[in-house]
Amino acid sequence: MPATPLIAYAHVGKSFDGGRVVAVADVSLDVAEGEFLAVVGSSGSGKSTLLRLANRLIEADRGRIAVDGEDVSDVDPILLRRRIGYVFQSGALFPHLTVADNIGITPRLLGWPAADIAARVDELLDLVRLDRAQHRDRMPHELSGGQRQRVGVARALAAKPRIVLMDEPFGSLDPLTRDALGEDYRTLHRRLGLTTIMITHDMTEAILLADRVAVMRAGRLLAQGTPAELSASTDAYVGELLHTPRRQAERLGALLPRDGAA
Repeated sequence: MPATPLIAYAHVGKSFDGGRVVAVADVSLDVAEGEFLAVVGSSGSGKSTLLRLANRLIEADRGRIAVDGEDVSDVDPILLRRRIGYVFQSGALFPHLTVADNIGITPRLLGWPAADIAARVDELLDLVRLDRAQHRDRMPHELSGGQRQRVGVARALAAKPRIVLMDEPFGSLDPLTRDALGEDYRTLHRRLGLTTIMITHDMTEAILLADRVAVMRAGRLLAQGTPAELSASTDAYVGELLHTPRRQAERLGALLPRDGAA
Protein backbone atom coordinates (compact mmCIF):
# COMPACT_ATOMS: atom_id res chain seq x y z
CA MET A 1 0.00 0.00 0.00
CA PRO A 2 1.38 3.46 -0.90
CA ALA A 3 2.73 5.79 1.78
CA THR A 4 -0.20 8.19 1.25
CA PRO A 5 -3.52 6.37 0.73
CA LEU A 6 -6.15 8.12 -1.36
CA ILE A 7 -8.65 7.91 1.51
CA ALA A 8 -7.53 7.66 5.14
CA TYR A 9 -9.61 7.43 8.31
CA ALA A 10 -7.56 7.98 11.49
CA HIS A 11 -9.23 7.31 14.88
CA VAL A 12 -12.57 8.55 13.54
CA GLY A 13 -15.61 8.68 15.81
CA LYS A 14 -19.23 9.77 15.39
CA SER A 15 -22.08 9.76 17.91
CA PHE A 16 -25.72 10.77 17.71
CA ASP A 17 -28.44 11.67 20.20
CA GLY A 18 -26.18 13.76 22.40
CA GLY A 19 -23.48 11.11 22.50
CA ARG A 20 -25.77 8.30 23.64
CA VAL A 21 -25.62 6.43 20.32
CA VAL A 22 -22.11 5.65 19.13
CA ALA A 23 -22.26 5.02 15.36
CA VAL A 24 -18.52 4.92 14.62
CA ALA A 25 -15.95 4.25 17.34
CA ASP A 26 -12.24 4.96 16.83
CA VAL A 27 -12.02 3.61 13.25
CA SER A 28 -8.72 3.79 11.36
CA LEU A 29 -8.82 2.57 7.77
CA ASP A 30 -6.75 3.30 4.65
CA VAL A 31 -7.93 2.90 1.05
CA ALA A 32 -5.29 2.79 -1.66
CA GLU A 33 -5.69 4.51 -5.01
CA GLY A 34 -7.35 2.12 -7.47
CA GLU A 35 -8.65 -0.15 -4.71
CA PHE A 36 -12.19 -1.53 -4.46
CA LEU A 37 -13.03 -1.81 -0.77
CA ALA A 38 -16.28 -3.31 0.51
CA VAL A 39 -17.45 -2.46 4.03
CA VAL A 40 -19.68 -5.21 5.44
CA GLY A 41 -21.82 -5.37 8.54
CA SER A 42 -25.37 -5.77 9.78
CA SER A 43 -27.85 -2.90 10.12
CA GLY A 44 -26.66 -0.45 12.74
CA SER A 45 -23.01 -1.45 12.43
CA GLY A 46 -21.97 2.07 11.41
CA LYS A 47 -20.93 1.23 7.86
CA SER A 48 -23.14 3.82 6.10
CA THR A 49 -22.17 6.49 8.63
CA LEU A 50 -18.49 5.74 7.93
CA LEU A 51 -19.11 6.20 4.19
CA ARG A 52 -20.93 9.52 4.60
CA LEU A 53 -18.20 10.93 6.81
CA ALA A 54 -15.80 10.78 3.84
CA ASN A 55 -17.69 13.39 1.80
CA ARG A 56 -19.06 15.27 4.83
CA LEU A 57 -22.69 14.31 4.38
CA ILE A 58 -22.16 13.70 8.10
CA GLU A 59 -19.49 15.50 10.14
CA ALA A 60 -17.09 13.48 12.29
CA ASP A 61 -16.89 14.23 16.02
CA ARG A 62 -13.38 12.89 16.48
CA GLY A 63 -10.35 11.89 14.45
CA ARG A 64 -9.24 12.87 10.97
CA ILE A 65 -10.34 11.92 7.46
CA ALA A 66 -8.07 12.74 4.56
CA VAL A 67 -8.80 12.51 0.84
CA ASP A 68 -5.72 12.67 -1.39
CA GLY A 69 -3.72 13.80 1.64
CA GLU A 70 -6.04 16.73 2.42
CA ASP A 71 -8.06 16.91 5.64
CA VAL A 72 -11.72 16.95 4.53
CA SER A 73 -12.60 19.37 7.34
CA ASP A 74 -10.50 21.97 5.49
CA VAL A 75 -12.41 21.52 2.23
CA ASP A 76 -15.74 23.16 1.34
CA PRO A 77 -18.22 20.26 1.66
CA ILE A 78 -20.07 21.13 -1.56
CA LEU A 79 -16.84 21.23 -3.56
CA LEU A 80 -15.73 18.00 -1.87
CA ARG A 81 -18.94 16.21 -2.91
CA ARG A 82 -18.56 17.38 -6.50
CA ARG A 83 -15.15 15.68 -6.60
CA ILE A 84 -16.48 12.37 -5.25
CA GLY A 85 -19.10 10.24 -7.00
CA TYR A 86 -21.91 8.90 -4.81
CA VAL A 87 -24.34 6.09 -5.63
CA PHE A 88 -27.42 5.69 -3.44
CA GLN A 89 -29.26 2.45 -2.74
CA SER A 90 -32.27 3.13 -4.96
CA GLY A 91 -30.63 5.42 -7.50
CA ALA A 92 -32.24 8.49 -5.84
CA LEU A 93 -32.71 10.21 -9.19
CA PHE A 94 -34.36 13.62 -9.39
CA PRO A 95 -37.91 12.66 -10.45
CA HIS A 96 -38.58 15.89 -12.38
CA LEU A 97 -35.42 15.61 -14.53
CA THR A 98 -34.82 13.46 -17.60
CA VAL A 99 -32.15 10.78 -17.61
CA ALA A 100 -29.80 13.12 -19.49
CA ASP A 101 -30.38 15.97 -17.05
CA ASN A 102 -29.90 13.66 -14.05
CA ILE A 103 -26.56 12.46 -15.41
CA GLY A 104 -25.42 15.95 -16.39
CA ILE A 105 -26.33 17.76 -13.20
CA THR A 106 -22.88 17.85 -11.57
CA PRO A 107 -21.03 18.94 -14.73
CA ARG A 108 -23.68 21.67 -15.16
CA LEU A 109 -23.12 22.86 -11.57
CA LEU A 110 -19.38 22.88 -12.29
CA GLY A 111 -19.95 25.15 -15.31
CA TRP A 112 -19.17 22.73 -18.13
CA PRO A 113 -20.24 23.93 -21.62
CA ALA A 114 -23.53 22.43 -22.80
CA ALA A 115 -21.88 20.57 -25.71
CA ASP A 116 -19.38 18.93 -23.35
CA ILE A 117 -22.20 17.87 -21.01
CA ALA A 118 -24.19 16.35 -23.88
CA ALA A 119 -21.13 14.43 -25.09
CA ARG A 120 -20.42 13.19 -21.56
CA VAL A 121 -24.02 12.02 -21.13
CA ASP A 122 -23.81 10.00 -24.36
CA GLU A 123 -20.44 8.55 -23.32
CA LEU A 124 -21.81 7.48 -19.94
CA LEU A 125 -24.99 5.96 -21.33
CA ASP A 126 -22.74 3.78 -23.48
CA LEU A 127 -20.55 2.94 -20.46
CA VAL A 128 -23.51 1.76 -18.34
CA ARG A 129 -25.08 -0.09 -21.27
CA LEU A 130 -28.19 2.02 -21.79
CA ASP A 131 -29.25 2.77 -25.36
CA ARG A 132 -28.96 6.52 -25.93
CA ALA A 133 -31.97 6.92 -28.20
CA GLN A 134 -34.24 4.91 -25.91
CA HIS A 135 -33.23 6.34 -22.55
CA ARG A 136 -31.77 9.85 -22.90
CA ASP A 137 -35.09 11.72 -22.66
CA ARG A 138 -36.98 9.35 -20.38
CA MET A 139 -38.11 10.28 -16.90
CA PRO A 140 -37.04 8.17 -13.88
CA HIS A 141 -40.53 6.73 -13.34
CA GLU A 142 -40.38 5.24 -16.86
CA LEU A 143 -37.33 3.13 -15.99
CA SER A 144 -36.94 -0.26 -14.33
CA GLY A 145 -35.07 -0.52 -11.04
CA GLY A 146 -31.94 -1.77 -12.78
CA GLN A 147 -32.09 1.03 -15.35
CA ARG A 148 -32.50 3.65 -12.61
CA GLN A 149 -29.46 2.26 -10.82
CA ARG A 150 -27.42 2.34 -14.04
CA VAL A 151 -28.37 6.01 -14.41
CA GLY A 152 -27.34 6.53 -10.78
CA VAL A 153 -23.91 5.06 -11.54
CA ALA A 154 -23.61 7.23 -14.66
CA ARG A 155 -24.50 10.35 -12.66
CA ALA A 156 -21.85 9.48 -10.05
CA LEU A 157 -19.22 9.22 -12.81
CA ALA A 158 -20.30 12.32 -14.76
CA ALA A 159 -17.70 14.78 -13.46
CA LYS A 160 -14.88 12.21 -13.84
CA PRO A 161 -14.24 11.63 -10.13
CA ARG A 162 -11.32 9.51 -8.93
CA ILE A 163 -13.39 8.26 -5.97
CA VAL A 164 -16.85 6.65 -5.94
CA LEU A 165 -18.78 5.94 -2.73
CA MET A 166 -21.62 3.40 -3.02
CA ASP A 167 -24.22 2.86 -0.29
CA GLU A 168 -25.75 -0.61 -0.80
CA PRO A 169 -26.05 0.20 -4.51
CA PHE A 170 -27.45 -3.12 -5.68
CA GLY A 171 -29.43 -4.20 -2.62
CA SER A 172 -32.91 -3.42 -3.93
CA LEU A 173 -32.47 -5.18 -7.30
CA ASP A 174 -33.55 -8.67 -8.32
CA PRO A 175 -30.73 -11.27 -8.26
CA LEU A 176 -30.07 -11.38 -12.03
CA THR A 177 -29.99 -7.60 -12.39
CA ARG A 178 -27.92 -7.26 -9.24
CA ASP A 179 -25.31 -9.72 -10.48
CA ALA A 180 -25.09 -8.14 -13.95
CA LEU A 181 -24.83 -4.58 -12.65
CA GLY A 182 -22.26 -5.57 -10.03
CA GLU A 183 -20.05 -7.18 -12.67
CA ASP A 184 -20.50 -4.20 -15.01
CA TYR A 185 -19.51 -1.77 -12.26
CA ARG A 186 -16.47 -3.87 -11.36
CA THR A 187 -15.39 -3.64 -15.03
CA LEU A 188 -15.90 0.14 -15.01
CA HIS A 189 -13.92 0.42 -11.77
CA ARG A 190 -10.95 -1.27 -13.41
CA ARG A 191 -11.24 0.45 -16.79
CA LEU A 192 -11.54 3.95 -15.35
CA GLY A 193 -8.97 3.45 -12.58
CA LEU A 194 -11.48 4.37 -9.87
CA THR A 195 -11.13 4.08 -6.12
CA THR A 196 -14.38 2.63 -4.77
CA ILE A 197 -15.82 2.13 -1.30
CA MET A 198 -19.00 0.04 -1.37
CA ILE A 199 -21.27 -0.56 1.62
CA THR A 200 -23.10 -3.88 1.64
CA HIS A 201 -24.64 -6.30 4.13
CA ASP A 202 -24.00 -9.17 1.70
CA MET A 203 -20.65 -10.89 2.31
CA THR A 204 -20.96 -12.92 -0.91
CA GLU A 205 -21.30 -9.72 -2.94
CA ALA A 206 -18.35 -8.17 -1.09
CA ILE A 207 -16.09 -11.16 -1.76
CA LEU A 208 -17.03 -11.36 -5.45
CA LEU A 209 -16.64 -7.65 -6.24
CA ALA A 210 -14.07 -6.13 -3.89
CA ASP A 211 -10.29 -6.38 -3.63
CA ARG A 212 -10.49 -6.09 0.15
CA VAL A 213 -13.25 -6.30 2.75
CA ALA A 214 -13.62 -4.38 6.02
CA VAL A 215 -15.97 -5.82 8.63
CA MET A 216 -17.81 -3.52 11.05
CA ARG A 217 -19.90 -4.33 14.11
CA ALA A 218 -21.42 -1.92 16.65
CA GLY A 219 -19.40 0.97 15.23
CA ARG A 220 -16.04 -0.77 15.41
CA LEU A 221 -13.79 -2.11 12.68
CA LEU A 222 -13.36 -5.80 13.55
CA ALA A 223 -11.21 -6.98 10.66
CA GLN A 224 -10.00 -6.03 7.21
CA GLY A 225 -8.22 -7.84 4.43
CA THR A 226 -8.59 -9.94 1.32
CA PRO A 227 -11.10 -12.79 1.47
CA ALA A 228 -8.20 -15.19 2.12
CA GLU A 229 -6.92 -13.00 4.97
CA LEU A 230 -10.40 -12.76 6.51
CA SER A 231 -10.64 -16.54 6.40
CA ALA A 232 -7.74 -16.66 8.84
CA SER A 233 -9.49 -14.32 11.31
CA THR A 234 -10.25 -15.75 14.74
CA ASP A 235 -13.11 -13.29 15.32
CA ALA A 236 -16.39 -15.20 15.78
CA TYR A 237 -18.51 -12.58 13.96
CA VAL A 238 -16.19 -12.58 10.93
CA GLY A 239 -16.47 -16.38 10.87
CA GLU A 240 -20.25 -16.09 11.02
CA LEU A 241 -20.28 -13.70 8.04
CA LEU A 242 -18.06 -16.03 6.01
CA HIS A 243 -20.22 -19.05 6.83
CA THR A 244 -23.02 -18.02 4.44
CA PRO A 245 -20.95 -17.75 1.21
CA ARG A 246 -19.09 -20.94 2.13
CA ARG A 247 -22.35 -22.82 2.74
CA GLN A 248 -23.83 -21.44 -0.50
CA ALA A 249 -20.74 -22.52 -2.47
CA GLU A 250 -20.91 -26.02 -0.98
CA ARG A 251 -24.62 -26.40 -1.72
CA LEU A 252 -24.23 -25.09 -5.27
CA GLY A 253 -21.34 -27.49 -5.83
CA ALA A 254 -23.48 -30.38 -4.66
CA LEU A 255 -26.67 -29.40 -6.52
CA LEU A 256 -25.34 -28.19 -9.88
CA PRO A 257 -23.74 -30.64 -12.33
CA ARG A 258 -20.18 -29.95 -13.34
CA ASP A 259 -19.55 -28.42 -16.79
CA GLY A 260 -20.11 -31.03 -19.44
CA ALA A 261 -21.90 -33.42 -17.09
CA ALA A 262 -25.41 -32.26 -17.89
